[in-house]
Amino acid sequence: MIAWTIYITFAGAVVLLVLPRVFARWIALVTAIAGFAIGVATFFRHDVDLAHFTTVVRVSWVPALGMNYHLALDGISLTLVLVTGIAAISAILFSWDVAERQNEFFFWLLLVVGGSFGVFLSADLFLLFLFYELVIVPKYFLIAIFGSTNKEYGAMKLTLYSFFGGALVFLGIIAIYVSAGSLDINQLAQFQFAPQLQSWAFPVLFLGFAVLAGIWPLHTWAPTGHVAAPTAGSMLLAGIVMKLGAYAALRVAMNLLPQGFQMWRTWIAVLAVVGIVYAAAVALRQRDLKFVIGYSSVSHMGFVLLGFATANVFGVSGAVLQMFSHGVIGALLFAVAGRMIYRRTHTRELDALSGMNLGRALPFAAFTFVVASAASMGIPGFSGFAAEITILIGAWKSYPLAVWITGVGMVLVAAFTLRALKRSFLDVDLATASAAPPEIEPITIPEKLGASLLMFATLAVGLYPKLLFDRIQPAVEAMRFLK
Repeated sequence: MIAWTIYITFAGAVVLLVLPRVFARWIALVTAIAGFAIGVATFFRHDVDLAHFTTVVRVSWVPALGMNYHLALDGISLTLVLVTGIAAISAILFSWDVAERQNEFFFWLLLVVGGSFGVFLSADLFLLFLFYELVIVPKYFLIAIFGSTNKEYGAMKLTLYSFFGGALVFLGIIAIYVSAGSLDINQLAQFQFAPQLQSWAFPVLFLGFAVLAGIWPLHTWAPTGHVAAPTAGSMLLAGIVMKLGAYAALRVAMNLLPQGFQMWRTWIAVLAVVGIVYAAAVALRQRDLKFVIGYSSVSHMGFVLLGFATANVFGVSGAVLQMFSHGVIGALLFAVAGRMIYRRTHTRELDALSGMNLGRALPFAAFTFVVASAASMGIPGFSGFAAEITILIGAWKSYPLAVWITGVGMVLVAAFTLRALKRSFLDVDLATASAAPPEIEPITIPEKLGASLLMFATLAVGLYPKLLFDRIQPAVEAMRFLK
């Protein structure tokens, strides 16, 4: 049943090309809701084994090369299927009044979503790589056609970084295939690769995937791409696309090459901690609200990589929860910055926003940004806190010094988040404080629905993280690199 998330999403994209423009947004929304509904239905089924990467569909594809159309599911992939559905629905709602080339816009958007579903469910290395690379093309067109600030540069930079990472991944996959003679991820998880191969194939594979996860110092595509992208593009980049690299690094590089992971995991921890602190410090100096959130995404993805490096159940489970959490929070932050603010004020400069009294003019946007900021800072009660505290507990067992240094990054996260919140909504121009709020188009119903969905998701997981942990932790415990 879960395989239909892919089929329905791609079918919706094709239908968009043939039906009139007036139906475009409804087709996109119904398609996204259907995919999410399938994920939720699977989530609550008790007859699905989420502790192991269990085959859903397996059909021979290219027998001569051992390629199969092979999909599988466990608690990790299902968690990411859910956040993909949530991000997709909210991105469509925040794009409800796209005026130009509407069919084409939603076509590219659904291709990103469908390709992401494919990555999270693939159990064949070549199939995973195919879906992984497929996402790059619609990403490029979403930004290059519908973006704003330096959109051609942002789209090309993101694409070139993605292809560079993809080239490394392809090299690693070839090495694995030649050594093991198989592309089946479950079979490869049982194969004993030579330590010499793992010593160089692991960093090649991991780094290739981690480029898309925003690993320092190969992170610079992320803030540039986020700023250049349209609002829905930024939401999908933060909510889904950055998770593709992290998920594949976990599923493929770490799980198939465990000895290589043990050799290099300290360096992963170092790069993760540097990324957390560096990106947070850079965000503190930004004047463009989208750049602030873009660097914030890099900093928060550093927690995912740190969780991986701990090599224990707590840390890795927290990293998977952080992927879900940041997917929701990042999408919400970009929705406020790009749609609620920029679309109405035509500026994202904090100095300009500070004198607009937006807190009075756009009270719902102010409330949403307060919630998103609290979640981003890791305030208890939100998903960010549940994820980050779990990662730090896991890190304390493996790298206590990293926890102390990461604390500096968390202080910086709070600093730049509160600065952005204050300058955007809470700074009051005393000369106009008693006057009526400025005439600004009010927040629309689709925008309120999209924001409410994201806020509900981060609150629900924050208040009851057991809901996801009970599915994530058994799947993590079954992974090879922990044994």
